[in-house]
Amino acid sequence: MKDNKSNNYSSSTDNEYLKKVTVGKRKPHNAPIELVDYDLNWAKLFEREARRIKSILGNKVLQLEHVGSTSVPDLCAKPIIDILLVVEDSSCESSYVPVLESAGYTLRIREPEWYEHRLFKGPDTDINLHVFSKGALEIDKILRFRDWLRANREDREKYAKAKRELAQHTWENVQDYADAKTEVVEEIMKRANSNVISENPLF
Repeated sequence: MKDNKSNNYSSSTDNEYLKKVTVGKRKPHNAPIELVDYDLNWAKLFEREARRIKSILGNKVLQLEHVGSTSVPDLCAKPIIDILLVVEDSSCESSYVPVLESAGYTLRIREPEWYEHRLFKGPDTDINLHVFSKGALEIDKILRFRDWLRANREDREKYAKAKRELAQHTWENVQDYADAKTEVVEEIMKRANSNVISENPLF
């Protein structure tokens, strides 16, 4: 969802934005965040969803990736599988939304102003299916952050510590918790980005 540099635990501005982009009724969370230790079954759940999504959309799937904390071994996470789906044009909903909905996926978020992001919930597994257009800048950021955490134990542990501390608070919206992680995410991303630059000195 949209970047939010504020560390406030909730704001009327955020609530108004969530109301604007939510499809259907939005239910407040009003509770701490459930984090659990890494589960080997998460990778299997992703593979099952990936097979189903590919069977539904066929060659409309340009890229399909397991992302978010459940994709990083040894990292605590909310037990929700985050999946990144890249299509030609995520703003063209008629090309993929009806067929996903016919298979039981539910469109919950529509963000035209943020890389034309769409988010679906799954029919029988707790997932967040994030849809972006080919070439969206957020795709590289998401994958780079995942890959860096997979490879870098120190930053993985730093991120886990921040998550556990924040998760203890009561959050009106889960997105408020996600936004509160912005500072530590940006700190880690600086190191991930500098590593890419050092590996590619001509760029």
